[in-house]
Amino acid sequence: MFVLLMLFLFKYIDDLIGKGFQWYIILELMMYNSATNVAMALPLSVLLSSIMTYGALGENYELVAIKSAGISLRRAMYPMMVVVVLLSIAAFAFSDYMLPVANLKYYSLLYDARKQKSADLLPENIFTNRFPGYTIRVKHKDPDGQTLHDIMIYSKGALEVNQIVTFAKSGLMYRTKDDLYLVLRLKDGVRYEEDAAQAGGYNPRQTLKRFRFKETEQKFPLDGFKMKRTDQNEFRNASMMMNLRQLQHYIDSAHKSVDSNANFNYKMVMPYLKYSAVPEKSSVIKKLIPADSIKLTGGEKINALNNASSEIRQILDILRNRVDMHKETSKSIRRYIMEYQKKFTLGAACIVLFLIGAPLGAIIRKGGLGLPVVVSVVFFLIYYIIGTIGEKSAKEGDLSPLVGAWVAIVVLLPIGLFLSYKAATDSTLFDMEMYKRFFRRFKFRKSRTV
Repeated sequence: MFVLLMLFLFKYIDDLIGKGFQWYIILELMMYNSATNVAMALPLSVLLSSIMTYGALGENYELVAIKSAGISLRRAMYPMMVVVVLLSIAAFAFSDYMLPVANLKYYSLLYDARKQKSADLLPENIFTNRFPGYTIRVKHKDPDGQTLHDIMIYSKGALEVNQIVTFAKSGLMYRTKDDLYLVLRLKDGVRYEEDAAQAGGYNPRQTLKRFRFKETEQKFPLDGFKMKRTDQNEFRNASMMMNLRQLQHYIDSAHKSVDSNANFNYKMVMPYLKYSAVPEKSSVIKKLIPADSIKLTGGEKINALNNASSEIRQILDILRNRVDMHKETSKSIRRYIMEYQKKFTLGAACIVLFLIGAPLGAIIRKGGLGLPVVVSVVFFLIYYIIGTIGEKSAKEGDLSPLVGAWVAIVVLLPIGLFLSYKAATDSTLFDMEMYKRFFRRFKFRKSRTV
């Protein structure tokens, strides 16, 4: 979990630093991020802890003592298997009840945090327009961050153009006590203001006024720099923010919408398909439409063809829009089905990775944080890569959502059963001496034939 938290901080460090957040905002983000990372951290933790536990038992010859007492490895794994099954049930409950709430709070808070403006209000040598109606440039700031030098302020007038320019040699920047305004106390400056003539005129920038000052103040509102929370209901339609009941309700309603759209498309196109399916020399047409009535002049034929082509183009445009809508709805259904299945795959992944980790620890007989970490990371990467490929393929429609969600479990389950069998039969699967003897025997036979 610590590693995943560091990845979160490295990814969003630019969006969080320098915006004046209180410490509890960052802490709240990290807490919600920890909850959303359980789906990745829990299976890896089960795999690593099982390898370390049974590797330490094998390294200290405690598994040998257990077997010498007439207890098989399979029977010795039963208590831990019960614990892992209970952990899987708890993981399912967490993913159904707590994870949607954590995702909702995390992504809504992260959205607001990334949208927040920087707390560095007046950077050096940059024309900033963070205050509406003003463009400000400060050439140099003292180390205290409040004393400013060579200040330039452009102010927009009634025409929404820069009609007022203020220059000051130095100034002092501070916030009011209620934190509602930023105050600039300017010293030794001049202000230029363009305006229309007093007698009226068509040119609104006809007169120029100049004011020199020893000291003056300007206030800028800080409303845009306060963190504003977005309504969380705007994020509730995302698949990650729903539990099983909500996901099932959305999937059923989306299927009904797809069926109704398909029925509407069929009714709209069917009349044209019916007429196009009638043979050219059909007696039905001769009976229904007399031959004399279909004699048209050249202009009438052109108008009839133009009307028909216009109607066809209109129908094609409607069908294209409805096809695009159908594709988006189908993609959304696949995404929600994937999220529905992921509620169950989290618990199943814990069981499968335990079936891999416990036998591996008994076979390699190494505890601690050395070889077990390497082996666990390798198997977890295999699980994660296969799961990611299956999930993306299912969302794009190349695989069934059910297959895409469970493909990693199906691939790793036989490996876990095979390793469990090898560990129960005292296999030397990772004994390097066995492989060296095998290749020496092959080399000896080759030398004898030569």
